[in-house]
Amino acid sequence: MTAQNVANSATPDQECLDCGYEPELKRTLGGFQIFAVSFAFISVAVGIFATYDDLLQSSGPVGIWLWILAAIGQALVALVVAQFAARIALSGSSYQWASRLANPKIGWLFGWLTFWYLAIAVVALDNALASQAFMPLVGMAENEDTARMITVAILVIQSVLVIASTRLLGMITSSAVGIELGIIVVLVIALAVVMVFTGSGDLANLTSRGIAADAPNYFAIGGGLMAGMIMGLTTLVGFDSAANLAEEAKDPFKSVPLAIVSSVVAAGVLGFLFLIVLTIAIKDIPSVSASGSPVAAIIRSQFGVIAERILLAGLVFAMFGAGMVVIAACSRQVFAMARDKRFPAHELMKKVNPKTQTPVPATLLILAVGVVLMLALPGQALIPLIVGSTLLPALIYTGIVILYITVRKRLEHKEGGFSLGRFEMPVAVAALIWEAFVLFVLVTPGDNSIPVLIVIGLVLAGGVYFAYMYFFHRETLDTDPGVDNAAVPTPQATA
Repeated sequence: MTAQNVANSATPDQECLDCGYEPELKRTLGGFQIFAVSFAFISVAVGIFATYDDLLQSSGPVGIWLWILAAIGQALVALVVAQFAARIALSGSSYQWASRLANPKIGWLFGWLTFWYLAIAVVALDNALASQAFMPLVGMAENEDTARMITVAILVIQSVLVIASTRLLGMITSSAVGIELGIIVVLVIALAVVMVFTGSGDLANLTSRGIAADAPNYFAIGGGLMAGMIMGLTTLVGFDSAANLAEEAKDPFKSVPLAIVSSVVAAGVLGFLFLIVLTIAIKDIPSVSASGSPVAAIIRSQFGVIAERILLAGLVFAMFGAGMVVIAACSRQVFAMARDKRFPAHELMKKVNPKTQTPVPATLLILAVGVVLMLALPGQALIPLIVGSTLLPALIYTGIVILYITVRKRLEHKEGGFSLGRFEMPVAVAALIWEAFVLFVLVTPGDNSIPVLIVIGLVLAGGVYFAYMYFFHRETLDTDPGVDNAAVPTPQATA
């Protein structure tokens, strides 16, 4: 089977068969549910809630305007990702795209990076849930050790639910997205009304540098203003998670690309409205900036303790649902690589429980990685996890854009499928420039050395396993299931 045949398969299940796979995962996710997967992963309210304090401390309230730049840039990348998702609907997303359109060795690198990105991201998300939402909700004092224990407990519960049923995952995710959308809309409207009638808002906050006003390197490379990009770059990622569950979507060639693009657009617009109103509502910038949970502090100052508790309860559920999505996406990534014999302990990791129709060993692996990270990371764990889980997708998205530019002429268009048409190259080039800028932003701050070292260590560890496969199981890196690799021209050959 050639790369063009992948795009020409009549049905999603037929595509699986043509690609050498027996359909094992159950197609239960409808259009809104697959959108909910991407939107829940992005989780705009959760992302802002977890990183707003860092923005206030590094760039001050004025840093919220950088959100617009991040939203436009990530939307460009989402458009490129959607081009692939509209043509190849297999679990593993970029791993499969690169394996079948470039070669399996390149695809393996995509898969390895994606696995670790998702594995780290869920720990970052659940640690933020514990420290920024759950502990303030129940009145617990800030304590790193307590937050770590709660994070592990949350990971256990999420893993059990993800294993239990994909349908249950869809139901919880859809509910979490509904609650999150409700929180954002209600807060935006309520804050606006309260500030108009009480005069408690301050438009000057939108241009204030806050406690960062006297920072000597504010405008320097790696300085405070540049650090303010972290909020947008951290939040507006993971939109490709819908593609990772493509084998469980009912109409993946249409629903998955639409979910990828619409989730970024919706998150970008709603997130910016939320940030504008939230920032205007700050009564005391130094006090809020020093708070461990500034969003909750702002809500408390405007509406009182009861409203704060309701907000936190909603956010706890939204973050919990988002964590389930990440675990599910990561387990499908492991499953996709394992069934191709390209993941450690692949015979175990490729197993799907016949009753739940979910990859149980792969899901438990994500849980184990989370426990190890919580035990091994020194000091405050959240920020290194957040930056690390942002650096990895930046590398992956850069690779996806380069791959698209290289193989775009060999991608067959499905009738009625998503396509950029004549705009594909301008969008792809703009997305590549954007990702180069993102990588520059993420690696330049000196205090990001720990996340950078973590990423380098993961890549080197992958290199060791790659060498093992290359020298002892070379056949796994030379062929793809269902593909006549001799019939698929390499990028060099087409050049």
